[in-house]
Amino acid sequence: MPADQLSRALKELRISVTDRCNFRCTYCMPLDKYEWISRLEVLSFEEIARLTGLFVRLGVQKVRLTGGEPLLRRDLERLVSLLAPLELKDLSLTTNGSLLAEKAPALAAAGLRRVNVSLDTLDREKFRRLTRRDDLPRILEGLGVARSAGLTPIKLNAVIERGVNDGEIADLAEFARREGFAVRFIEFMDVGNANNWRSDRTVTKAEMLAAISARWPVRESGRAGGNAPAVDYEFVDGRGAFGIIASVSEPFCGGCTRARLTADGKLVTCLFSDSGHDLKKLMRGGASDAEIEEAILSIWGGRKDRYSEERLSAMQSTEGYQASGRRKIEMISLGG
Repeated sequence: MPADQLSRALKELRISVTDRCNFRCTYCMPLDKYEWISRLEVLSFEEIARLTGLFVRLGVQKVRLTGGEPLLRRDLERLVSLLAPLELKDLSLTTNGSLLAEKAPALAAAGLRRVNVSLDTLDREKFRRLTRRDDLPRILEGLGVARSAGLTPIKLNAVIERGVNDGEIADLAEFARREGFAVRFIEFMDVGNANNWRSDRTVTKAEMLAAISARWPVRESGRAGGNAPAVDYEFVDGRGAFGIIASVSEPFCGGCTRARLTADGKLVTCLFSDSGHDLKKLMRGGASDAEIEEAILSIWGGRKDRYSEERLSAMQSTEGYQASGRRKIEMISLGG
């Protein structure tokens, strides 16, 4: 199993199948000056499957399909059917949920194991403001269909931003408890360039935990596998669990084992990267599997990313810290 410069193994791969999205969430999608990836440059399902198989041979154990919005990619279940036979511990998908009701049964039949659904608010009007869409009822329907199709456990992802939805933390936790979902609260962070991030807009893990603990007793259960992004908690009454991803206030760079593959075939070694390494060019140029594997090993072996730890150091020395002007890859291209 390859290790990087900080002795971190390569265990997980997140694959963006498209940079298109039907939502315009303010923390993710630039409203202008974004150049869509040409469809000719987007990896085919067969190309994705080939690369994924090589990553699995190198030690990847978990694969997650992302976007943009992955369910906008036509016939996505065909890609799932190509990946399902691989020796993986987990094959999952992150979605905004708007198309889940119609897509979930076919995805489950093709071999998808579970879904993560982004859900930042339960308030319909606020949802419209955040996404520029009125799809909340469709998402709630999709959650039920996904559960019936067996795509479980279902995890909800909620990005919490001060002054936007920080008053809904306990409400989202209550919804998850009632419906039997897990929910992961995510600190608002400076992925990409479009969200005008400032540290004072981040609701910290400690604040989120306080909001939930004020309503229910909880106990910490730790990070899954010892290095998962979320610190997990259980409700003492036994009615469910939740996690908090604290990339800003409690960075976990030291345990990061995730690589990302963009829709146009770039291998990206950090969520906050400003560039990627072009595997598609190698593949379409006729490189053998061994040559591509060697490239992956070289890229990962040179990896020393620890952006979130560096950001925390800067925040501790600068009041009202604002992200640097370095142009990072947009969230819409990486899928989180």
